[in-house]
Amino acid sequence: MTTSSARRIAFLGCGSMNESILAGLLAAGLDPGRVTATVRRAERAAELRQRHGITALATADDDAANTTAVQDADAVILGVKPGGIVALAREIGPFLAPDAVVLSVAAAVTTAMIEAVLPEGQPVIRSMPNTPSRLGRGVLSLSAGAAAGPAQMARARDLLAPAGTVVEIPEEQVDALSAVSGSGPAYAFYLAEAMAAAGVELGLDAGLAALIARETVAGAGFMLAEEGADAAALRRAVTSPNGTTQSALETFEERGLPGIVADGARAATARAAEITRGLAPPAG
Repeated sequence: MTTSSARRIAFLGCGSMNESILAGLLAAGLDPGRVTATVRRAERAAELRQRHGITALATADDDAANTTAVQDADAVILGVKPGGIVALAREIGPFLAPDAVVLSVAAAVTTAMIEAVLPEGQPVIRSMPNTPSRLGRGVLSLSAGAAAGPAQMARARDLLAPAGTVVEIPEEQVDALSAVSGSGPAYAFYLAEAMAAAGVELGLDAGLAALIARETVAGAGFMLAEEGADAAALRRAVTSPNGTTQSALETFEERGLPGIVADGARAATARAAEITRGLAPPAG
C-alpha cells in the first residue's frame, strides 16, 4: 500500500501524536480526501478540517463517528489514550474490512490486548512514534501482532515512511525504544531549557538565552541527521583539548550525566510496564 493508493486512512483520536503523523503524511503528498479523523469535541473536529482539509467527525455529535470512519478504510490508526484503546477496538471491530491493518500508537497497550477484542485474524501492528513525525523527522517503530505478516508490515512501513525513520522491532523492545525516542524529544527540549537557564545565570538576557539555546540544539540535530553522522565523532570534533568545551563535558561526566540519562530511561521503561500491567485484563 502506498499513501496514494490506500482506499482510506482513519485516524481515531487526533491528539498531538496522531496529528503529528497525519501532518507528516499530508506534507509528503497524502491526499486529504482519503483521510477521516475522529475526535471527541466538535470544535476540535472543525479545527482539523480547517487546518488539514480532511474529513473530521466528532463523537460528541455522532455516536457512530468511529464506526463510520473505519468502513472501507485500508488502515486504521488508533490514537486515543491507552486506557481507551481496547474499548475503541471492541467498538470498531465489527465494521473493519478483514484486510484492514489496525495500527496502535498508544503506549503500554499490547497487540494481544487489541487482538482479543477484534475479529479473529485481524492484522494488528503496534507503533511507537514521536512528535517530530509532523516534520517528517520522526522515529516510528513497528511491531507485528499475531496476524500481521510481512505483507501487512510492508504496508504499515510504506504508510508511515513519509513521517520519518521507520524501524521494525520485537514488541518486547517497545518500552525501551519509547524511553529513548518516544520520550526523547522531551529530553532535548529539557536540555534546551537548562542551557537557556545557564545563560541567564551567566548574565545573558532571558530572550537571547532562550533563542541561542533553542537554535543550538536544533542546529546540532541537523548535524546529527546528516548521512553517516556519529554523535561521538561530532562531539570530539567540537571539543578542543584543554578547551572550554572539554571543561564543560568533564563537569557533566563528574556529575554523572550519562548515568542520570540512563536512570531516566529506565524509569520511563518501568513506568510503561506498570501501565501495561494496569491495563491488562484480570487473569482467569
